[in-house]
Amino acid sequence: MYIKKIILAIVLIGLVAGGVFAYYVYDSLFSPNTSFEEDSKVVYLPTGATYTELIEIMSPVVKDIYSFDAVARRKGYIKNIKAGRYIVKKGLNNNQIVNTLRVNNAPIQLSFNNQERLENLAGRVAQQIEADSTSLLKAFKDEAFLKQQGFSLESALSMYVPNKYEFFWNTSAAQFRERMLKEYKRFWNEKRLSKAKAIGLKPAEVVTIASIVQKETAKVDERPRVAGVYMNRYLNGWKLDADPTVIYALKKHKNDWNTVIKRVLFKDLEIDSPYNTYKYKELPPGPIAMPDISSIDAVLNYEKHEYYFFVANVEKFGYHKFAKTLAQHNRNKEQYVQWINKKGIKR
Repeated sequence: MYIKKIILAIVLIGLVAGGVFAYYVYDSLFSPNTSFEEDSKVVYLPTGATYTELIEIMSPVVKDIYSFDAVARRKGYIKNIKAGRYIVKKGLNNNQIVNTLRVNNAPIQLSFNNQERLENLAGRVAQQIEADSTSLLKAFKDEAFLKQQGFSLESALSMYVPNKYEFFWNTSAAQFRERMLKEYKRFWNEKRLSKAKAIGLKPAEVVTIASIVQKETAKVDERPRVAGVYMNRYLNGWKLDADPTVIYALKKHKNDWNTVIKRVLFKDLEIDSPYNTYKYKELPPGPIAMPDISSIDAVLNYEKHEYYFFVANVEKFGYHKFAKTLAQHNRNKEQYVQWINKKGIKR
């Protein structure tokens, strides 16, 4: 009788212990374990992160890091950590959190436009993905890659078409560059290539002229007309005489890319630089900035007219006055010079 009681007690203790354990397992797996009040929390897991680093990253996200740790170990996640950007929703349990970290790498919408140099582009992209600006710039300037793809250091910026793209946060510098090459080839489809050929330009040359158009006018509706002026001059063997190229040459010469030049002086036109289109009639060796797609298409579909000159329109700010002859242009220019002098703009 005594032995039966002992056995019964052991069974009861086992049942209670089993129940407690089962409850603990259930609670660890299926009870909500998020610690934030927002609808969701974004978690970034860097490439090569260790399990210890993962626990440090997840500690502020979950209420009970120990139960999370237990579930992660039980599910074998400790051996299968994947870098990425993960969105943990409020109220998820440990099982759901681990599953999220396993398979739900959430992409980002990466965008860039109007970058003046590869350095600026690298900085802009590095703000949005894991790769840092140093590794990105190294990839952008890889001369072996550029030569293989038909670019130079000067024309390399033209490979990056400004737009919004979907990327995974943990994209490497090389992966970003390869994706941009594919997007460049997709952008320069048969239709655009045939238009470039029809006006006697290569894609990189189109981008170079488009970059000047971009700098000349912020008005999208005016860009085809401005492009028409430059195409008239280029196709007739004239120098482009574009102030933005002189400004770029000055910045490059001084290695001061933060300087603001609102007025180009006659002495500036003498700077000896392949970017100075007042001195050389050849196109600059590369774009002076990253043009919008609208500027590129403005060159490909430039307005056919007889204008060879233009100057800022002080009566309609943001737009320009166009002229067919130098005499007409000088009259328009005189009005602009009077206005800029009155404003006291000397540089």
